[in-house]
Order: sequence, then C-alpha cells, then structure tokens
Amino acid sequence: MSDTALASGAAPSRARVLTAYAIIYVVWGSTYLGINIALESLPPFLLAAARFTTAGALLYIWMRARGAARPSLNQWKGAAIVGGLLLFAGNGGVVWAQQYVPSGVAALLVATLPLWMALLEWVGPDRRRPTAQVGLGLAVGLVGIVVLVGPGALTGQGNVSLVGAGALILASFAWAVGSLYARRAPVPATPQLGTAMQMLSGGLMLIVGGVLSGEASAIHLDAIATRSAVALVYLIVFGSLIAFSAYVWLLRVEPPSRVATYAYVNPVVAVTLGWLFAGETLTPQTMIAAAIIIGAVVLIVSARKTPASRGGAHTPPPSATTPRRRRRKPVNA
Repeated sequence: MSDTALASGAAPSRARVLTAYAIIYVVWGSTYLGINIALESLPPFLLAAARFTTAGALLYIWMRARGAARPSLNQWKGAAIVGGLLLFAGNGGVVWAQQYVPSGVAALLVATLPLWMALLEWVGPDRRRPTAQVGLGLAVGLVGIVVLVGPGALTGQGNVSLVGAGALILASFAWAVGSLYARRAPVPATPQLGTAMQMLSGGLMLIVGGVLSGEASAIHLDAIATRSAVALVYLIVFGSLIAFSAYVWLLRVEPPSRVATYAYVNPVVAVTLGWLFAGETLTPQTMIAAAIIIGAVVLIVSARKTPASRGGAHTPPPSATTPRRRRRKPVNA
C-alpha cells in the first residue's frame, strides 16, 4: 500500500482502501489452505517462524536499500510489542490451541476478534462507542459463524478443552490489543519498515517458542515435500508481505472494528477454496452461512461513523507517518 496520502495528511482513495480490504479478505482466507499444505511436512511454530522472519527480513532489507532511515531503539521496542501480540501470542496461540479443540470451536472463538476490537475501542482512551448498526452487524456475523461450523463442530462431541478454548480467547484478545496498540506505537517514518520490524520481532519469538516446544528436532530438510515448500513461499509472499502489510496500513486509516471484519470473511473464503481445490463438500448450510456473514460485513462497513471516529480513526498518527508535524496528537497492524 502506498503511503503518499498518509504522508500528506490526505485521506486515502476509496479504491486503495477497497483493494486493501479485498487482500485481507481473500488472501488471508486462502492461507488456511496454504497452512494445511505446509503442515504436511513442517512443524507449526517453526513454520510460522519461517514465514514471518523471512518476510520481515526481505521487507526490511528492501526498505533500507530504498533509503529508509535506520529505526531507533524506541521504534524497535514498539515493533517488538506489536509483533509479540499479533504474531507470537495471536497467530502462535491459535496454532497451539488447535492441538486441543475442534476446528469449529477455533473458528468461532477467533471470529470474536471484531467484538474484542469494538469493546476495546469503547473502553479505551478514545471512548469510541459502537453504533447500533455496528453492534447488529457484529451479532449477525457471530450467528453466521455458528451456522457455518454447525452445532456438532461447536460442541466437539462434548469434549471441548477449556485450556484450548481459553488459549483461543486469549489469542484473539492479544491480536485485538496488538492491533489497537499499533495505531499508537512509535514506528519509522516509512510504515513498511515498521511492518518488517514487527514481522521480524514476532518471527524471532516464534522461533524461541518452536525450539522450547521441541520442534527443532522434527525438522528434516530432506523430508520437506515440494508442495509444502511451495505453500511456505505462498505464505511468505502473499500471506505476510502483501496481506499483513495491507492489514497494518488499513489499521491506520480505517476503524479497527471495521478492519476486523476479515475474521468473518476468512472462514467463508477458506471453505470455498477447500471445495474448489481440496475436494471438500460445499453444503447448503455453508452457502447460507456465507450469505449471513457477508450481510454482517455490509452492515458494519456501511455504518455511519460516530463523532469520535470521524475525528480520529481516519486521521493517521503523526508518529507513524508525519514525524515532523507536532500540532496533531496521535489518535493499532
């Protein structure tokens, strides 16, 4: 995403915003299939670590080669907090929890992200109360997720792990906190460099987590299947370099509760791709759920902004994009 509009203080074009939404809706939805393929011969934590450290290193080297200034220690601290919350606690927590809970439970609990976003915006320093239409959209979206996964998947045949469910709730909460903090975090004047730093920080934490959990002994280079390697490359380029960058950019120009609607759309995309490329069944139940979820997104995205959001959510933080301008106070990637 280009940052010219942000640097000048002007609102980004609608086409650019819609493109970013399309990326996080579709590309992140497709990563479920990519992860499943990559996991065929790669352990989960070190798979995520390889994805984010590689993407972060490539983006960091590219931005520095283009003249981006060397980040300060304070900016690295901010990137470490965001990377730790989003990628280590958020992404890593979901991967870990799926060892103990059914995928339906995981999908439902991860889809609570928009609720966490709306709640944190409401009780946070901005006091941005969600409108009635946004609240309705959030509720409808959760109903759509329940319809999508079905009551049988939700119950897990009566054996839902409280530890796994708790980890998913904490992971979603950590992602929401990290997303909101990223709007205020000290970042370089070039936001893409900040994104690279966040991926590097989170990726290094995932490496530590993978080593401590004993995954290092499970890696055998000669046993990595070609399709797993191709899937990893896809996750690095599209899932991280493109989609994660688009997510970080959107959080600086759009209300976080609206950006979080990707959590409703991703399962629909994942199920559709599974039907197209993995031979999974596309049932009437899935199609009904998809219609409900899309309706929820329309409600949230089309909702009128509250006075607080008009004054803050679309105003880029000066610390992130215009470090020399001091007359505006900062108002989350």
